[in-house]
Amino acid sequence: MLTFVRIALSRVRMVNKTDIIASLAKGLRVIECFRAETPRLSIAQVADAAGMDRATARRCLLTLHHEGYADYDGKFFQLTARVLRLGMGALAALPLPQIVQPWLDQLSDQIGQSSSVAILDEGEIVYIARAAQRRVMSIGLMPGSRLPAHSTSMGRVLLASLPDAQAGAIVDHADLSPRTPRSLTSPAEIMARIAQARADGYAVIDQEVEIGLCSVAVPIFDAHGRVIAALNSGMAASQMVGHDLVEEFVPALLKVQEALRRVL
Repeated sequence: MLTFVRIALSRVRMVNKTDIIASLAKGLRVIECFRAETPRLSIAQVADAAGMDRATARRCLLTLHHEGYADYDGKFFQLTARVLRLGMGALAALPLPQIVQPWLDQLSDQIGQSSSVAILDEGEIVYIARAAQRRVMSIGLMPGSRLPAHSTSMGRVLLASLPDAQAGAIVDHADLSPRTPRSLTSPAEIMARIAQARADGYAVIDQEVEIGLCSVAVPIFDAHGRVIAALNSGMAASQMVGHDLVEEFVPALLKVQEALRRVL
């Protein structure tokens, strides 16, 4: 959700340091510590994750609690739904989700599978639009959801659009802990899959993110040929027994890719 806040912050790095409100920057870093895998955090945990002293982390957390952005039970803090305002306003203002949503709805109806569009944010992908036919993951995906780029089909086609050195740096700094027994954990293997995605124009994931889930993705280009996002379809692995995932879904994804290139 805070992807767009981060982008805004990166742009202000060009201004004088005296123009920056350090306390606001620290507060944003504290908010970013809360993730799906770490929804409840103590002051000490936030201080460690944000790279700040406990006194500063405590003041930031208590401020968030006072303003209604976090709950506090005396030991642990947890973000409230109010924090969604920080990301949803920016997300709603982006033209890309509004443009791609009708295409996603049409694609999902056509192939009978869920489809999504995501953008790259450092080492993660951020979902910006989704059309769900059925739930195939244990976690619910929606705009604002984040997953590791190196182990997802959309992430690999987005990394494939970057120079090798830049993609390699992202993979080297990623947490490569396996999510499933099928997850790739070797940077060299992951980079080889990224190179394959660059050559093929699509990427396939077979149960690397979650057992029982397969997906295939293609890049989304603007009119100048620049990769600005990725489009994928996810399906249950049990549905693909005896089927060729590439033959079955890539042509439909490429049709949407070409249509979006003309309108973006």
